[in-house]
Amino acid sequence: MATVSPSWAYTLHLPRDPRSPGIARTTLRAVLAARGMAELVPTAELLAAELLANAHLHTRGPYALRIRGEERGRLQVGVWDRDPRVPAGFRADGEPVVVAGEEDEHGRGLQLVRACADAWGVSVLREHGASRGGKLLWVECHPDGVGRRPAGGG
Repeated sequence: MATVSPSWAYTLHLPRDPRSPGIARTTLRAVLAARGMAELVPTAELLAAELLANAHLHTRGPYALRIRGEERGRLQVGVWDRDPRVPAGFRADGEPVVVAGEEDEHGRGLQLVRACADAWGVSVLREHGASRGGKLLWVECHPDGVGRRPAGGG
């Protein structure tokens, strides 16, 4: 008889502090190790690092890391921030506006996310009631790439 493990979620609220992305990555590694998902750590940490760096560099105020386990060992990692503007690379129709040159030190983050995630997307959250609004950029990792979708799966 097959069993389905229930989904679970953790949210880590982070202040706008240069140490926050590192704290979030450490938390992600600890959660995945505790949940028996250590095989996903390298990819999940890379993807989370890019999303966290974008939230820290391109928005003002706090942000949050959301880690969610789903059926069949799928993992969703999301980063919320208060800015509702969606980066061009995360729009369903959008390629990154700036393509980095070989010598550029910046500009490859969202291209990397789109290339390494099994699925990715964005949810724009409207401010109402207790909601803070903003957006949630999310990515999915699947064990062994099972369920991999082509880029643009947002």
